Amino acid sequence: MLSRIKQNLKKPKVMILTAILFALALWFALCLPKPLFNTPTSFVIDDDTGQLLGASIATDGQWRFPYNAEVPSKFAKCIIAFEDKRFESHWGFDPLAFGRAIKQNIKSKKVTSGGSTLTMQVIRLSTHHNRTVWNKLGEIFMALRLEITYSKKEIMALYASNAPFGSNVIGLDAASWRYFGRGPEKLSWGEMAALAVLPNSPSLVHPGKNRQILLRKRNLLLDRLYHQGTIDSTTAALAKFEPVPEKPMPLPQNAPHLLQRFKADFKSKKQALTRLKTTIKSSLQEQVGDILEKHHQVLKANDINNIAAVVLDVETGATLAYAGNIAHREDPEMESDVDVVNAPRSPGSTLKPLLYASMLHDGLILPNSLIPDVPTQIAGYHPENFDLGYDGAVPASNALSRSLNIPAVKLLQQYKYERFYDKLQKIGISTLKQPADHYGLSLILGGGENTLWELTGAYADMARVLNHYNKNGGKYSADDYHSPVYAKTIAEKPKLEKNGLLDAGSIYYTLQAMEEVMRPGEEMLWQQFSSTQRIAWKTGTSFGFRDGWAIGITPKYVVGVWVGNTDGEGRPGLTGISTAAPVLFEIFRLLPAAREWFDEPTGELVKIRVCRESGYRAGQYCDNAVEQWVPKTGLKAPVCPWHKLVHLSADLKYQVTGNCTSPDNMINKSWFVLPPSMEYYYKTKNYQYHVLPPFVPGCDQAEANPMELIYPKDGAKVYVPLEADGKRGRMICNAAHRQSGAKIFWHLDGKYVGESSAFQQMALNPSPGLHKLTLVDNAGNTLQINFEVLDKNK
Repeated sequence: MLSRIKQNLKKPKVMILTAILFALALWFALCLPKPLFNTPTSFVIDDDTGQLLGASIATDGQWRFPYNAEVPSKFAKCIIAFEDKRFESHWGFDPLAFGRAIKQNIKSKKVTSGGSTLTMQVIRLSTHHNRTVWNKLGEIFMALRLEITYSKKEIMALYASNAPFGSNVIGLDAASWRYFGRGPEKLSWGEMAALAVLPNSPSLVHPGKNRQILLRKRNLLLDRLYHQGTIDSTTAALAKFEPVPEKPMPLPQNAPHLLQRFKADFKSKKQALTRLKTTIKSSLQEQVGDILEKHHQVLKANDINNIAAVVLDVETGATLAYAGNIAHREDPEMESDVDVVNAPRSPGSTLKPLLYASMLHDGLILPNSLIPDVPTQIAGYHPENFDLGYDGAVPASNALSRSLNIPAVKLLQQYKYERFYDKLQKIGISTLKQPADHYGLSLILGGGENTLWELTGAYADMARVLNHYNKNGGKYSADDYHSPVYAKTIAEKPKLEKNGLLDAGSIYYTLQAMEEVMRPGEEMLWQQFSSTQRIAWKTGTSFGFRDGWAIGITPKYVVGVWVGNTDGEGRPGLTGISTAAPVLFEIFRLLPAAREWFDEPTGELVKIRVCRESGYRAGQYCDNAVEQWVPKTGLKAPVCPWHKLVHLSADLKYQVTGNCTSPDNMINKSWFVLPPSMEYYYKTKNYQYHVLPPFVPGCDQAEANPMELIYPKDGAKVYVPLEADGKRGRMICNAAHRQSGAKIFWHLDGKYVGESSAFQQMALNPSPGLHKLTLVDNAGNTLQINFEVLDKNK
């Protein structure tokens, strides 16, 4: 028997037939296109509940939303009743419907019905075949193949996502929004029936043109649904009263800049699909937009045209509101299409909290350590405070809350800008494209570029670390440092470590200092109202008044605001405190007030003796020390460098030495002594500071030089300005002397130029080139520095 079969198979006719059958079987197995649909789709973003935020037209000019596996039952029932009543029972091909169509076509002597099932229509939509007999046969076999591979629900979803609905609208989702302004799940029976009849004749039945044809077809379908028992008579009657759409509607554009960002991320392969359910909360998004528009109306009077804001959830980093700019596309000068949330801009002072936390983390300072605040010139770099004044010395926390520039530069000089640059990159700042040396010390005053997105994310990182510290049993997770996200992510179990990039104690004291900033227009009165939210916040203003920033933190939310002009034009009064901060607090009023503040990270704190005057660890001569909680890293902080033991006469009026007074007649006393340049400014603002008494006349001085040059510093490079009349001006040199009224004799390049006493200043007019400045006081103390005057004409 087996041998006979083998012989038959070797016969030519049998071989040919076998080959044909094999080829047909192979074609049947491989006949479906892969992918089934390869047409471009619109970029679509939804809010956190799935409601449409915005969409853009596909690259082929069609409104075609991506495939949606969920088809409303109303549409399924309508389209089955209208197009393919045996859809649920056939295998892709309906002989009864096909036979009826042939009979109708013969009777009318033209093609009036195709007899295609929904499955066959899916095949035709995916292959774009012309209506020929052979193509129809091919569709039948491909439809059978489709039924084997896909479920009825999936086939219905393929149809609903790719059927034409008139004009350039493809798919149920796009049609629902274009014709009715809401999602298909919210359509009535009348609205859904109107959509269900469109794919049958999309070129003929166009909303707004052939409305009577559409109305008649819609009502016939409603009657059919009633007779099938799908809807009752009342529903059918009411549905017939509903108007059919007149013309396509514009789609929502509630987050246009996020849609723009989503498209860019898709092209860079950060996103996989062209439709995304975001973390945006629609109501908050709209309210934030209203606030920005309200402030824009005021700011544009000063030619400040642009404003942006972002709201983040601390726990996840999820974006709750993303307003990349104001929305005035009708006015090209506004440049409202620019997404400023993701645009690199000069950050002003907004990096200062990260430096303060880093200094605490490395044990270089304690929360209130005194930091110099005097005229400073470092390798040609001459930073100034915003108010152009000096305090001499200021507690580090106060320097942060007041956003003083010179103390920040002094801290960065101590911390090293290379190390801070590296720290910023580890935190997630990616916009510093140049090497660290390119920015130098200016990095802390906005010398680099950052985005509102990454800066707000970095602030959220700090809050997240602090929130998680106690929850994680005093340990840290590197995963707490990450960029903000606008799509929901699955949180993985954190890998805990003993140490973190920034310890919780340092962050806690940083936020405490940031909470002390005076809010705009409230003059500290907000502290008297218990209902007012506790917010740690920081402002920033870039050089030339080009950018105003404000970023605020609570245990649950972080809000970031930027104000300025996208073209970089600076404007008088464009400061973070006056333009961005009011917006910040108005947005915070939209958010639920946090009942609790950040938990104290007790595991990262230790109580030590701190010098009350200097804020450093108390040394042996600090007789006014207090017990204070500080970050554990404060155990490594320096001992107070400014308390020393001085020897005084019995009446405490003079300093003495063993050369002029016997030890029995001396009184040894601890004294808080700042360097002369710091003391010069500090004593004018701190009445409790006591200047050292002078030495007894004729008594040898064993102390350090009582003089210090404030300007210029040794090695400085300076310009001598021109006066209003064009003549060469003078440079004002400034010195400090520990003894008030002491005389200083000034010499330039070995030549005497004058003396000073009450105000230790001297106006000089040195020529371009290298110079030597020598100061001698009436006690014979000498101070000498070298400086260079630059020629502006070179």
